Amino acid sequence: MKIIHEKQDLTFLRWSHIRSSSGTAGTFLKSESNLDGSKIYYKLSRFDPLNGVVGHECVNELIVDRLLTVLGVEHLDYELINSRIEIEGKAYDTYLCASKDFKERGESKLALDDYYRLNAIKGESRYDFCVRCGWKEYIDRMIVLDYIILNRDRHGANIEVLRNSRKRTIRMAPLFDHGLSLLCFCNSDEEVSETDIMEDKRCQNFIGGFSCQENLKLIGEKKNVFPNKLYITDKEFIFDGLRGIVSDVFIDTVWNMIYKRYKVYENL
Repeated sequence: MKIIHEKQDLTFLRWSHIRSSSGTAGTFLKSESNLDGSKIYYKLSRFDPLNGVVGHECVNELIVDRLLTVLGVEHLDYELINSRIEIEGKAYDTYLCASKDFKERGESKLALDDYYRLNAIKGESRYDFCVRCGWKEYIDRMIVLDYIILNRDRHGANIEVLRNSRKRTIRMAPLFDHGLSLLCFCNSDEEVSETDIMEDKRCQNFIGGFSCQENLKLIGEKKNVFPNKLYITDKEFIFDGLRGIVSDVFIDTVWNMIYKRYKVYENL
């Protein structure tokens, strides 16, 4: 969840497309490296071949990373790195995000939508299936988080099951992939200022329906879903180092969005 402000030369990376069901204009590119036996995964914000990197999804990843740290929820840690990259022979300067492999040795991953199709009882809802598997706490936290950040893209491959065949263990992967959330469709301060931060926009959800707000009804006991609470004083930690990377208008609006939506959950 740290920021590396000093420019890093990452022109050696080669980029490929990420699966996305968001319907956003532009392309999401990913890459990976293997340094000293440690695999690192890289993601770019929305990329336009004509205008370069135009989105701020990587900043969103860092913000949600820090939010989950405050709330005490297991998640994938991201670094935000000031980088020079090369795509199709052209150099770009941008902030990208990097993360490590969350699989432990001997584990393999399977998308939750595939695991559900293989193991669900006929007529069993996706939520009830997860409860039967012992993942209620995990799913409830995910549902509330996705409401708070208005996650647009929690499709069935953005939730993963980790299996170790030798040890006969199975667990849910740490929460990951939150770039398409918050103000992800805003490309200017004017658009940010005009956004209704409480609007219940249509979202792609594997569990529940298209409304993150309506999905809160799936949770029986809504109090104390998270181990920790969110306070106004947490703003400084969550946005530390981001001024100059994104605007003050963006920072203040995103914080208002997070905090107001959190208070809606807290008062249910």
